[in-house]
Amino acid sequence: MMPESSPEVVLQRRPFGSWLLGPVDQSPRMLRIRAQMLLTFFSIGTNMVGAAVVFTLAVWVLPGPPSDSDELNLVRWVAFPAYFVFALLVGAIWSTRFALRVTDWVLEDRPATREEQIATLRLPLRLTTIQVLLWLLATVFFTLLTLALEPESVLRVLITTVDGGTVTCAASYLLSEFALRPIAARALADGAPPRRLLAAGLKARTVFFWAAGSAVPVIGLMLTAVIALIEKDVSATRLSVIILVIGSAVLVFGWLLTLLSARSVSAPVRSVRTALTLIGDGELNVRIPVFDGTELGSLQSGFNQMAAGLRERERIRDLFGRYVGADVVREALTGDSLGGEERFAAVLFVDLVGSTELAANRPPTEVVQLLNRFFAIVVDEVDRHDGFVNKFAGDAVLAVFGAPTELPDAAGSALRAGRALTRRLAEELPEATAGIGIAAGTVVAGTVGDVRRYEYTVIGDPVNEAARLSDLAKQTDHHLLAAMAAVEESAPSESEHWQPGEEVTVRGRSTSTRLAHPRRHAP
Repeated sequence: MMPESSPEVVLQRRPFGSWLLGPVDQSPRMLRIRAQMLLTFFSIGTNMVGAAVVFTLAVWVLPGPPSDSDELNLVRWVAFPAYFVFALLVGAIWSTRFALRVTDWVLEDRPATREEQIATLRLPLRLTTIQVLLWLLATVFFTLLTLALEPESVLRVLITTVDGGTVTCAASYLLSEFALRPIAARALADGAPPRRLLAAGLKARTVFFWAAGSAVPVIGLMLTAVIALIEKDVSATRLSVIILVIGSAVLVFGWLLTLLSARSVSAPVRSVRTALTLIGDGELNVRIPVFDGTELGSLQSGFNQMAAGLRERERIRDLFGRYVGADVVREALTGDSLGGEERFAAVLFVDLVGSTELAANRPPTEVVQLLNRFFAIVVDEVDRHDGFVNKFAGDAVLAVFGAPTELPDAAGSALRAGRALTRRLAEELPEATAGIGIAAGTVVAGTVGDVRRYEYTVIGDPVNEAARLSDLAKQTDHHLLAAMAAVEESAPSESEHWQPGEEVTVRGRSTSTRLAHPRRHAP
């Protein structure tokens, strides 16, 4: 059974899918520093690679009229680097200030409001929009500049800039989303992603990244062929080189975007799979960080809700078991009908002697403490001998052996439990005395009551007989009596510890009962 106070354990091993993102419990300051460093590194890195590829393709690879004029050299070696540095600086400052403003709540170490949650989840898209604007500005600027200096090369510059910007911005989006996972997890700590963010979910995102990584580059390759047809004087060797270079670029960048997109999907799924493994191993106190704003975030949140439901169910089952017994819980889970079945069982009844005087002469708190010590000993011995404590009745205990779980030697188990109880109560609770009665026979075991409230119990003559024997046992030296019929039903290894006694007719029964006393040498 799961302890009631077990703390919730957050998945610790790479909770966000990578060691670069750190642990779940990192400080707000470290979280902001780590996220900002990754965002800056990814932004500069992707744009440097994208700009280098665009420059290489536009100047040396794509077909076009060779030109070494001073104006074009000025564009290539002065204007292009100058704009690149300008765009990096503007993009870095703009993105950093925007990200810091959106994630102010992280440094304040407080839960995000609904508006802050939505703004945080949209942050990768907003940061990518900044880069899209800078790439669009570059496209317009260099297209117009080329149109003024060398109109024949306009299509070449336009194709490379648009293709390069598209792939670069798509990669930047995925990397920004990756870097912001820990912050998104804090924003989603209290629930699933807002439903309105799911409009552009996995399906739309998959189509978009296919277009950015495959369709746009392939269109660029096709337009390159159009340029070659327009030029007409492009040699077969040069055309082969162009196709090989551009094809390689398409393969590399298409593979990169596909890989990043696949990782963005697999990371949330992997976290759920790992947590499910822990659930399967019996570890219910597990929670995974929810860091995705699409359906995958709903999947992560759904897992956490499922785990919470399992914990609550186990807690209720454990609490239920403490009240009615684990065996009865299993019985209740397998059936919900009223009634019972006949079966052979042994009944042990324990009743304190002089409980009225104890309550009158001692403070109530002491009486409760005494009863709890008494019940603890009884429950321990009954459990140890595979019995079931059916109910506590004031200062008495009714225990059953053989129901709801059948026992091969129900009578022997009850008799052994009775002897062990006599010894332990004398040693561990000398200030109180209890009478113990044991009987065995056919009883009806099952649920009684109403469909709105059940109670599992056993009904039959052995129950009444055991209760009457416990009253008689209070007047004997051992404070323990059993019906000889129960001894005769027990295994020889147990019956040898008992000797027959007188025959009595106990109150409430019409037939007599042959008593059995424990032998004085019985262990």
